[in-house]
Amino acid sequence: MPAVQQAREWTSLLGGELDWNETYSPSERVDGRSIPIPRGRVVGGSSSINAMLWYRGHPDDYDAWEAAGATGWNHAAMLPFFKRSEDWMRGENEHRGVGGPMRIEVSPAPHPVAESLLTGAQEVGLPFIDDANAQSNEGACLANFNAVNVTSKPGAVTRLERWSAARGYLRPAARWSNLKVMTGTTVRQLILEAGVCVGVRCRTGGEDRELRASQGIVLASGALGTPRLLMLSGLGPPQQLREAGIVPKVDLPGVGANFQDHPLLRGMNFRMRQPLGPVRDNGGGAMLNWRSSQADHRPDLHVFVVQGVHAGPEVVRRYGIDPSDESICAISPGLMRSRSIGKIKLLSADGKMDIQPNYLEAPEDLSALVEGIDMVLDLAQTRSYRRILDGPLSPGGKLSRREAEQFIRMSCDTFFHCCGSAAMGTDDRAVVTPDLQVRGVENLWVADASVIPVIPTSNIQAPVIAVAERAAELIRGRLGNTADRPSLGSSL
Repeated sequence: MPAVQQAREWTSLLGGELDWNETYSPSERVDGRSIPIPRGRVVGGSSSINAMLWYRGHPDDYDAWEAAGATGWNHAAMLPFFKRSEDWMRGENEHRGVGGPMRIEVSPAPHPVAESLLTGAQEVGLPFIDDANAQSNEGACLANFNAVNVTSKPGAVTRLERWSAARGYLRPAARWSNLKVMTGTTVRQLILEAGVCVGVRCRTGGEDRELRASQGIVLASGALGTPRLLMLSGLGPPQQLREAGIVPKVDLPGVGANFQDHPLLRGMNFRMRQPLGPVRDNGGGAMLNWRSSQADHRPDLHVFVVQGVHAGPEVVRRYGIDPSDESICAISPGLMRSRSIGKIKLLSADGKMDIQPNYLEAPEDLSALVEGIDMVLDLAQTRSYRRILDGPLSPGGKLSRREAEQFIRMSCDTFFHCCGSAAMGTDDRAVVTPDLQVRGVENLWVADASVIPVIPTSNIQAPVIAVAERAAELIRGRLGNTADRPSLGSSL
């Protein structure tokens, strides 16, 4: 079975031929490191190489979109599209949907590292919650995966298979006469005529081609690909475009601005009392959300577990960790409500970009992550974890504030939750309107993570697919297509 289908093999896809291999520009706030940003270069995009986590965050995250200028985009408006997109294994309720294209399941046999997080959280005063995609996401719970548990025969060990957007949406639609998927094709530029987007210039099979559209173009190239394509086509900040050798066509200063991502710490590793054994599900299995002293009423800190080493090269060298050691696990904290805002700048006409998330620019982010380290070390001291852990490896124990800040700068990494670089809204900084049409251009829409104005307190896969579901409805309405959409439903 290809690695792209095997949940436990997902990390093997990062940095390989199915990854665009983008990187963040160095920053002194993370010790001058260039951080790789995995992006799926495969049918299904990043849903085909990511960790398969399916979360929405807090309901108020989406009310924040509307408050930021995305009129009509609030939790009440988004909920039907969240439900429409999924096929939740436990059945339909007020918050969850069934019969949608994306199959969502939990592990039937979580790893002890994951089970210990569920009980250990309760020992430190945080609740167990049955479903983080319900009314509240505060507490510990089993991971929701866009994946399906399969067995070769009754009673056999269950394995988890990825359920990507390609499997959920494209495979059932393959029979449609009006769908053509062109692999090995890269769009280089939009074709604009008199303020109307009429097609694209692309390279396919080693040849340059122009493809004309009869009704319009929808961009779904993601938070890095969409701003790159817009700027290469002359849509963006005029002065920046001129400096990159691009003739400006539409003044859109917000292209590349408002870029957001969640920082995580890739380095809190522990020695197990016994070897980990075979990897289960995606190599994780459970998560915890809670509030730092910097938070409002929504959780801003997040922890997930790793059945193995979770450490960057700097942490490996500093603490002498063997990445292949099968008696090491990780409890990895991250910040799901970063206040730091980044930016993307086009550097040249060949598409090279300066991608800067500005991790830790906001002092509150650094303070919250210090609290995240403290919580992980407290969790490791609970009865639940002491029965399986022999002790901490990186860091080796409690840290002073100064030591914690140094550890954060050394281990800060990406959650792969890039968004916001072509944000929707109603002011002059917005790139798309609330109906997702690119400002100043007719027949051009965006339906991907770049339109998100405020990053939600969660992995962004489920929100992005809900945005795409709503985009389909908005665009079909604009084009006068009111017929019911053919059913895609998940098919095992």
